[in-house]
Amino acid sequence: MKRTLIIALLLAAASSAAPAQTKIAYINSQSVMEQLPEAQDAQKQLDALAQEWQNELTRMASDIQRKVEEYDKRKLIMTDKRRAEVEKELQDLDKKLVEYRTQKFGTAGEMFTKQNELMKPIQEKIFKAVKDVADAEEYDYVVDRSSSTLLLFANPKHDLTQKVLEKVQQK
Repeated sequence: MKRTLIIALLLAAASSAAPAQTKIAYINSQSVMEQLPEAQDAQKQLDALAQEWQNELTRMASDIQRKVEEYDKRKLIMTDKRRAEVEKELQDLDKKLVEYRTQKFGTAGEMFTKQNELMKPIQEKIFKAVKDVADAEEYDYVVDRSSSTLLLFANPKHDLTQKVLEKVQQK
């Protein structure tokens, strides 16, 4: 909603401008990222890390499931005290699983941190290339088409994606 409002304001400003034409172009930053070798390498690192953590989560869940099944088979012959102990152990294991998932994949988790660490330099490189291309071709605004809600229509003649990609690859 906020982006749509910003685009609407930009377009309104462009249409009410004096004789000087406002130039607006767009790029598809997702397309640029997909074609950059360093972004592909960073994504491979992130995927490998995520797979490693997912494997650990799967192992932990399997271990809990095995212990629950074992408990279900034996709970009738357990004393009340032993049953309570085992139930507490199972709850603790489940809590550890949830904590591990949050630690690795939560909003402030290691995956988020690692993604920022690996992708931020690449994004900064793209932003600099966008600025360089926009300055060289005298564009007033460049918007990102990657988000479907950001841009409802775009004339392909204003697509700077390929030029930005070429600029990033030059460096």
